[in-house]
Amino acid sequence: MADVVTEGTAGRRTRSPRAAGALKALSVDLDAPERLRRVLELALVYGGASFAAVYTPSEDGELFCLIESVGVPRTLYGLRDAYALTGRSPIAEAHRTGRALWLGPRQLADRAESRRTPSQDFSLAALPAQGDGGGCLLAVSERPDGFGTEHRECLELVAGAVALPAPHAAAEAGELPGNAFSLAMDTGRVEVGEEILQLFGLGPHDFDGKVETLLGLTVPEDLPSLMSVVEADHMSIGDRELEFRVLQPTGPPRWLRLRGRLVPGGEGRPARLVGTVADASTLRPEVTDVARVQRLAAALATAGTVRDVSHAVVTALRKPLRADRIALAELEHDRLVVTVLDPPDPECWPELWRLEWRSEWPDAPVRAMPTLAAALREGRAHIWPAGTPLEPALADVGPGGLAALPLPAGGRVAGACLIGWDEPHEFGPDERALLTAAAGLAGQALLRAHAFDAEHELVGMLQRQLLPRRLPRLPGAKAVARYLPTTAGLEVGGDWYDVIPLPDNHVALVIGDVQGHSAAAATLMGQMRTALRAYAAEGHPPDVVVDHANRLLMDMETDLFATCCYVDVDLEEGSAWCVRAGHLPPVLRRPDGSTEIAEAEGGPPLGVLRQAGFPMSPLRLVPGTVIALTTDGLVESTEADIDAGMEHFARELARSDPAHLGLVADALLVGARRSDDIALLLMRYDGMAVRPLRESWTVWRVPEAVGHARRFTRRTLRAWGVPAQDRDAVLLVVSELVTNALVHTDGRVRLDLTLVHQRMRVAVADASPRSPVRPSSVSWEATGGRGILLVEAMSVAWGTVPVSGGKQVWSEIPVGG
Repeated sequence: MADVVTEGTAGRRTRSPRAAGALKALSVDLDAPERLRRVLELALVYGGASFAAVYTPSEDGELFCLIESVGVPRTLYGLRDAYALTGRSPIAEAHRTGRALWLGPRQLADRAESRRTPSQDFSLAALPAQGDGGGCLLAVSERPDGFGTEHRECLELVAGAVALPAPHAAAEAGELPGNAFSLAMDTGRVEVGEEILQLFGLGPHDFDGKVETLLGLTVPEDLPSLMSVVEADHMSIGDRELEFRVLQPTGPPRWLRLRGRLVPGGEGRPARLVGTVADASTLRPEVTDVARVQRLAAALATAGTVRDVSHAVVTALRKPLRADRIALAELEHDRLVVTVLDPPDPECWPELWRLEWRSEWPDAPVRAMPTLAAALREGRAHIWPAGTPLEPALADVGPGGLAALPLPAGGRVAGACLIGWDEPHEFGPDERALLTAAAGLAGQALLRAHAFDAEHELVGMLQRQLLPRRLPRLPGAKAVARYLPTTAGLEVGGDWYDVIPLPDNHVALVIGDVQGHSAAAATLMGQMRTALRAYAAEGHPPDVVVDHANRLLMDMETDLFATCCYVDVDLEEGSAWCVRAGHLPPVLRRPDGSTEIAEAEGGPPLGVLRQAGFPMSPLRLVPGTVIALTTDGLVESTEADIDAGMEHFARELARSDPAHLGLVADALLVGARRSDDIALLLMRYDGMAVRPLRESWTVWRVPEAVGHARRFTRRTLRAWGVPAQDRDAVLLVVSELVTNALVHTDGRVRLDLTLVHQRMRVAVADASPRSPVRPSSVSWEATGGRGILLVEAMSVAWGTVPVSGGKQVWSEIPVGG
């Protein structure tokens, strides 16, 4: 083990001199924003920081404003883009005292402003910067021991190299540099240097000072990214960088690089976007190790899952290091659970790894690699040159040299990164610094991504619990549904769907979307789904169901609203009524393959207006018709408006084979953007092979009412061909149910008879919501209470259901068997 070189023995004692040398090596020809960024990047490589930023006083002297940052997003640490100059923030305190401030997790927890911090499991440093601007350097470290002595020395060097102009220096200069611009965010007026005008092919007298003029000269495909920078609604305090193309009179477009930052305004002064524009083809083509760390930090900042983190590390390290193999793995107990291998071919890896190849990637046992286990326990980067005696599971990964990088996070080792070379490889000090900095960033990102994956799975499980577990079997139709949660965050969305079987072979198809992505939206979604199901079960027509749901949402006094589409389908007649509340209309696919977006009138979203109208629109169905309902997450995007998305959705539906409805749903979701939740509900109407026979009778409150109901029933049974021996049981049930309704309720009474599949259904509806009670016992002297017992004895099933303004008591009796 004498040949082993660790970061603790070879790199740590030389950290400060190397940082000083890197600062001196920065070109004096760099413009101020570029130089400031390069200086801050050194805080990541040599200062042990995962985030570094510079704050400078605003023009009114009331705030410290963020002007540049590098590393992971500041929001992970609860850092703001501005702090009061006279407040108790670490920046303000370092500025007032002129001394550096070093705060560990315990000191941060004691400060009032830390209560708004998502986690205090980090250390923070605030150092006064040099120059006339009176700014401060702010650095964050997630290392368990915080900023060590050499880390502090390196950060002091970085703070000394941060030269900031006085707040009014730019204004007093009077004239912009040739490659600089200043854009007023409220008016769109922009001041630009002569070099920028030349890059756009304009002369000083040809430019009218409007940003739209410059945007009009760019390649149209690059406009969305440019608009995200020049529109105030999409900007936040801090630095922005992007490349875009500008059209040329002849030849291909020219690539330009824009760097800018948003400077907050004050009283009477608008916010301004200031920065530089340069010809990207003339910029230095080589990439430094510092830039690689910054690019890795930027990639890890947007990596949400463990797989994203793994691919970002491989992309950042393998090509620059000219490595032949790289593996990233999480450490779980005594096993390395591999998350990515490059190359992915099993034959490129040692035999032990191939034996453990159980799924997409292997699980490598740490106990079979004691050298690696010792390196992980020590928690520092280890480098083994070519020829170092190692166990086969490690030696075959890098016969020409092997680097093992423990990935520290939260006071423990979260995983390991192995980098191997086939040919002998020399490890320079800069390469060691790159590996160490990359390991620290990757460890923290891996820990966050692991938590993200677990929480995202929990969110998905919660969302699935709020949606139907399975869809009901429908007579003469088939329904399928799909739900995709957003991958853009951890919060639960508000999309939902439902299929509600209703009496008389009706079914309600419901789809909706509650505003926002939050626990409140998910809770409201569950409440609205339950409410619509309850109102539908009461027998209300579609417009009344939606109107009741709207009034309920208004009474809940929430700031959220919901959209909804409710379709009541009569499976016997092949007709439907559609009600829309601010939601997308249904799309119908006809049996001949043609599609149409239903012209269904719509009302406002639920929860917006109490006195709102929700008109019903008829839909005509023929066997083979598919009804498709979806939410805006499937059809709306930043590249196309919702109308174009609906047209595309209809075309994709037309190309599908409705015989396999599940495959149709899966095909419609191919390529779906996951920036929003997606709900999809499809129903194919096949028509009922056997249609029920139905008759109804209004029971008038006259002395002979029960006799009239019996005579109506007898005629109906005779016309339907019900055998004589089965008629008496039906007549007895009719007598008992009609008598109960007339004696115990007021208002209208209706008798409904239905015959299907040799089963007679007798249903009596009245205006009372009270259900009949089955007596537990009836005494010999009692004069009542036997009717329900008789009904129960004659029926294979009986019960009550609520209907609009009352109830319906029903009984099913086998006939003709």
